[in-house]
Amino acid sequence: MNVLDLMRQRRSVRHFDPTHQLSENELRTLITAGALAPSSYNMQNRHFVAVVDPEVKARLAEAAYGQAQVRDASAVFVLTGSRNAYKNTDRYLRDAPAAVREIFEAAIPQAYEANDALARDEDCRSVGLAGMNIMLMATELGYESGPLIGFDPRRASEVLALPDDHAPLLLVVIGKGTQPPGDRLGLLDFEELASVDRFGQHPITGALSS
Repeated sequence: MNVLDLMRQRRSVRHFDPTHQLSENELRTLITAGALAPSSYNMQNRHFVAVVDPEVKARLAEAAYGQAQVRDASAVFVLTGSRNAYKNTDRYLRDAPAAVREIFEAAIPQAYEANDALARDEDCRSVGLAGMNIMLMATELGYESGPLIGFDPRRASEVLALPDDHAPLLLVVIGKGTQPPGDRLGLLDFEELASVDRFGQHPITGALSS
């Protein structure tokens, strides 16, 4: 299956078989997919908490306002932003060439130390890219998935014992769906969502095929 077919097949699902379990190898594959997503300066400023224990999933579901898919999914990936990742260049530049390390070690503090908003934005970008990779990989493995932002981050942090510098930004539920997803609500036309060379210039027109 090519990538565009995977994107078309991937749909957000809310109903899962609570008895199904993912294998360790499947979890490794999903984590690998998330890890392969790009991040600024290779900071890898995210952490994946794969929740598979039924008791922990139940507690996490309470933090997600009782959403059943958090309780019933085979795994819930909690993607956290690592706010202080930029400070630990030895961790993520350890395999970089010396010339690259020299440039990055000078540039990274200048970019993030005095700009908390940029650091937060970078966490969100990093987590978003990784979450999409995980969902596409789940589709490739024959599973259903769905992203969630409807949860109390404070309560989720308590359930998972997250450190203060790791904010939970996104939940991704993965498992065997028990009901088909609803129809797509519709995609905007090309000229409504894309311009070429400058905003408002629309040589590409027509409806997208979903």
